[in-house]
Amino acid sequence: MTPLEQLAPNALTSKEWDSSTSVFERVDALAKDFASRAAIHDKEASFPFENFTALHEAALLSLTIPRELGGQGFGLADTCKVIEGVARGDASTALVLTMHYLQHAHASRHRRWHPELYKRLCRESIEGIALLNAARVEPELGTPARGGLPATFAERTAEGWRLTGHKQYTTGSPILRYFVVWARTIEDEPQVGSFLVPRDLPGLQIVETWDHLGMRATGSHDLILEKVLIPHEYALNLSSVSASQPIDPLISTWGSLTISALYQGVATSARNWLVEYLNERTPSNLGEPLASLPRFQIAIGEIEALLFANRKILYSLAKEIDNNEYESNVGLQAQAVKYLTTKNSIRAVEIGLELTGNPGLMKKNPLERHYRDVLCSRIHTPQNDVICQSLGKLALKVK
Repeated sequence: MTPLEQLAPNALTSKEWDSSTSVFERVDALAKDFASRAAIHDKEASFPFENFTALHEAALLSLTIPRELGGQGFGLADTCKVIEGVARGDASTALVLTMHYLQHAHASRHRRWHPELYKRLCRESIEGIALLNAARVEPELGTPARGGLPATFAERTAEGWRLTGHKQYTTGSPILRYFVVWARTIEDEPQVGSFLVPRDLPGLQIVETWDHLGMRATGSHDLILEKVLIPHEYALNLSSVSASQPIDPLISTWGSLTISALYQGVATSARNWLVEYLNERTPSNLGEPLASLPRFQIAIGEIEALLFANRKILYSLAKEIDNNEYESNVGLQAQAVKYLTTKNSIRAVEIGLELTGNPGLMKKNPLERHYRDVLCSRIHTPQNDVICQSLGKLALKVK
């Protein structure tokens, strides 16, 4: 039995679902299940294969696939709710799931992929565990969001494209069936774009390099490609290096808001543990739970305000997008939401650590893991300095 086919002894299966169970009820149940193993996967930096088996059995891997192709065609707001719910159980699982959702959402919106190839990918993602994610970051280049061209190259041959390169931080690499690899072509007039690379091809190797402070169970390892041959139609969206492509603001909008939802889920999970701890912890010199003290009540109130603000700005903008009522600068608005919500989420967990002292930093309690995970919100594109500079330029009316 392969890892993809294994279920943990206490993992939920499809036998427990019926047609009357809503998507969000399934998410809540799965989050509790995932939380029961999250600390183990975090400690061992092991990949939670069984969580994705459970997500598939609950029909939660096809939410952003178009309905006409058998998916559920979820909008942004409901997708964010699912991601937030899964993140309350296991942040690493939620991040891999988010990347999969985004790849399908982008493909659905633009339909630039070869039609038959796209239909097959959708079918595979509905019928089984066929996850996708992009592979973009490189050792020399760093994040492409800061500019530059990939060192990974694709050579056109009579048989197809041959790809060679080295990618880092490939989230979900232990389970991905397809990698959407960003590369440039070797031609008189080079092109740059993405290439769909199936997992089980000669020359493709996963090097297990991921040993991180947070999000330890994401399997964000290195991807090595050595003359990997793919069909010609697996080149997805090539364009000339010299030609600037118009940026679809809704692409970055989906990315910013789903990431915001993920870390809102992490902070909410930290808040829930903290409330329970303060109601149970009764020091002998006090004779009452810590929750009875004004200082703790004020601090919890601050957390509540931070998370309330996150929910309002995140889901208000997501619903505007779903209703096609957004403004022309919606991409930048979504970045501002990401900046605010992730800072609020980090602060919410920090308050918990300040209140609990040593217990909050002990491995037996989840708060320290939530803190390590929520700090990773700063890494995701666009990063805070880029967001603030863009907002400042807009206000100052400078280019």
